[in-house]
Amino acid sequence: MKTASTHPLNPATPIQAAAGVRQNDGWSRLPASYAIPAQAPSLAEAQEYCARLARSHYENFSVVTWFLPQELRQDFFNVYAYCRISDDLGDEVGDPQESLGLLDEWQAELQECYQGAPRHPVMVALQQTVRRLDVPMEPFADLLTAFRQDQRVTRYPTFQDLSGYCRYSANPVGRLVLYLCGYRDAECQALSDFTCTALQLANFWQDVAVDYSKGRIYLPLEDLSRFGVAESDIALRRATPAFLEMMRFEVERAREWFQQGLPLAKNVRRELAIDIELFSRGGEAILDAIERQGFDVLRRRPALSTSRKIYLLWRAALGKLA
Repeated sequence: MKTASTHPLNPATPIQAAAGVRQNDGWSRLPASYAIPAQAPSLAEAQEYCARLARSHYENFSVVTWFLPQELRQDFFNVYAYCRISDDLGDEVGDPQESLGLLDEWQAELQECYQGAPRHPVMVALQQTVRRLDVPMEPFADLLTAFRQDQRVTRYPTFQDLSGYCRYSANPVGRLVLYLCGYRDAECQALSDFTCTALQLANFWQDVAVDYSKGRIYLPLEDLSRFGVAESDIALRRATPAFLEMMRFEVERAREWFQQGLPLAKNVRRELAIDIELFSRGGEAILDAIERQGFDVLRRRPALSTSRKIYLLWRAALGKLA
């Protein structure tokens, strides 16, 4: 942030902060290019920024977008860039109060995206997307609600509380995809919510140990109590019989949510259906990986093998070619 640049299109390039505006100190903990610049870039520069950010942060993003209509790829880059920076503002700063301040600044830029003249490259690119495709602000704002909640809440008493969190942390992403592809009906949104919550649950169960190292437990406390699991078991990475039985239950519950979302693929055009299938099968493959290692997610993080990833992509590619 201390080095000015006339090239806001490269996420690795620092951007000068707005003159006379005191930046939250939390920006210094993030890539310098994340800062809100003094002047807005051109639309072409902003779009290139989003495309590079998407490709550099998510190795499978280019593969996923290959299954989408060409005319929507830039829009998906723009939305992904928004989600990426939003997530980092909440998860990579290391100070809850500074994160909350940064999220407030980011939401002000989102307001400018819809009602004024944004300066950040992501918001400049996103403005064209939301205007052209008539995407409402609500799902973008809902994601920020989830990231704020991450700064304040580290335990969830009930599964209902956890699914309420997923309503803000995961479901907006699916709804944004639907808006970009022209689907606005309540049935598709409801089915998408099932799939997105299931994906979030699969990620939670995969990362129990990782999340605990960050001070968070997403396993509902009512389930720990029901199965006789102590928080100290997670802290000490003791995969007791009670813990393994609880994880078996959580995996089956996530599978049920995936099943409830399956009809979505039949309600959308084939290009989007292939992506939905790819993500759903990827999430289910994570649950299978958890089961294969006996539901012990504490001593080793379940992950998909390279061959399994290739198989999933190969199936999706066959669908695309067909």
